[in-house]
Amino acid sequence: MYKKELAYYFSTPIAYIVIGLYLLAISLFLWVIPGQWNIIDSGYAQVDGLFQLSPWLFMLLCPALTMRLLAEERQSGIWDLIRTKPISLTRIMLSKYFAAWTLVLIGLLPCFVHYFIVAYMAEPIGNLDSGAFLGSFLGLILLSGTFMAIGILCATFSKSQIVCFIAGALSCFVLYWTLFQDHYSSLSRGVLDLRDIIFFLLIITVAILAAIFTIDKLTRK
Repeated sequence: MYKKELAYYFSTPIAYIVIGLYLLAISLFLWVIPGQWNIIDSGYAQVDGLFQLSPWLFMLLCPALTMRLLAEERQSGIWDLIRTKPISLTRIMLSKYFAAWTLVLIGLLPCFVHYFIVAYMAEPIGNLDSGAFLGSFLGLILLSGTFMAIGILCATFSKSQIVCFIAGALSCFVLYWTLFQDHYSSLSRGVLDLRDIIFFLLIITVAILAAIFTIDKLTRK
């Protein structure tokens, strides 16, 4: 199931569009567009802009990936066919979730290029806090997984992809602003506090379980 879901993304333009837009936006803000996130304008060997911008981009990109996970199959009737197969609902939902999250992680990997470029430009070469970068990167991975879990939960409430996208984006924005930002900011400073890591893992678990419960109730009607 996981391989099937992941293969679907790369058999359509979805994966390339989402990853391409994310990498393009990050590159433009870090190197081209003047402002507080521009590395050259800052005069410092740092890639803080990557970790400050990514949450806001993920609020749109993650719901864009999850909006079709269930709506498309429920609209076409394929979901009813899937449920007749001897595969547990938990396995189906986890396969969809991890396939979508894997796509985001693939999109994050090229961001290491910015780290190596800045490290090369630094004086002396390599004068960049690697520990802080890796800690911040872990925070970004956990935040993207959390947004993805919220997105898949919102995708259970409607057969309309547009409704799923709007609900997911709004939920990610509100929850980030009210709950997630402090925990993410702590990790993005390179501070690996176990409480922050557990917080995100707990939110992911609760959101996935809620999504499984919700889709089970709705599709049984």
